[in-house]
Amino acid sequence: MNVENAKAQMRKGVLEYCILSILSKNSCYASDIIKELKEAKVIVVEGTLYPLLTRQKNSGLLSYRWEESTQGPPRKYYELTDTGKEFLEELNSSWKELVEAVKLIQNKKQSKA
Repeated sequence: MNVENAKAQMRKGVLEYCILSILSKNSCYASDIIKELKEAKVIVVEGTLYPLLTRQKNSGLLSYRWEESTQGPPRKYYELTDTGKEFLEELNSSWKELVEAVKLIQNKKQSKA
């Protein structure tokens, strides 16, 4: 099994959660989201973000607004909706449970048969 593939699948699994977490702090332009995800080594390919943002928007988790830019065309800023905030709260709880479950498995001593 390829460890890089396994790591990529793990990152892919938490990517949507990470996007919502970033947007919970303040509204962001897509390139700001990409920058934060790259700094955390969660995303490598920029094209991955846009379909996820669209899916989250269509699910009612995000909304966006256009802002004029001094450096080119207007920019689309994404922010969490109330539904998105509630959804993120549920994901935060699920994430904590998952982390605790993994820790439990990792720390469990092997029983002798």
